[in-house]
Amino acid sequence: MQIALFGATGGTGQQVLEQALTAGHNIRALVRDPAKLAARDGLTVIPGDVLDQAATDACIAGTDAVICVLGTKPGNEPVEAAGTERILAAMAKHGVKRLIAVTSMGVGDSIDQINLAFRVIMNLTLKRIMQAKVEQERRIMASDTDWTIVRPGGLIDGPRTGAYRAGLDKAIKATRVSRADVADFVLKQLTDDGYIRHTPAVS
Repeated sequence: MQIALFGATGGTGQQVLEQALTAGHNIRALVRDPAKLAARDGLTVIPGDVLDQAATDACIAGTDAVICVLGTKPGNEPVEAAGTERILAAMAKHGVKRLIAVTSMGVGDSIDQINLAFRVIMNLTLKRIMQAKVEQERRIMASDTDWTIVRPGGLIDGPRTGAYRAGLDKAIKATRVSRADVADFVLKQLTDDGYIRHTPAVS
């Protein structure tokens, strides 16, 4: 499958990239610094910024699906909402329907799935980023794409184990989950339409 990937140099994005290439997919990755991605078979690197509509168009043209793993480090200007707006415009232009986006547990109607301590952290240090993710989800849900919004719990580094919980059950609480396991779940959505226009949690 031909996949446009946004956020390929982030922690989860790197896992999506590696697992997708291993599975035989072809990846077009939009990155601001191409030097961060080593050349390899199946990978096409598009230099540019997701806020640049022309660069985003170039990444998405000719693909079958889009995976959005955009993230923002605390203290930086959030790009999730504005970047997703460019992605949705490019998808409409090029007739690409399938979108899988990673946000976070605690966004939207998953607020009760996170504990009090994380809520405090959200309000104190991550408020602008979480607000950007709320707006990101709103824009995705208002689109006519075949979207799936994946909401992971607390992200950690670690191997792909397959030992994670995922689904729409609000009893799934935000616990630690490896970025590799989140990537595993994300890539499974390419061939599974069970969560189209839904927001499964992964924890």
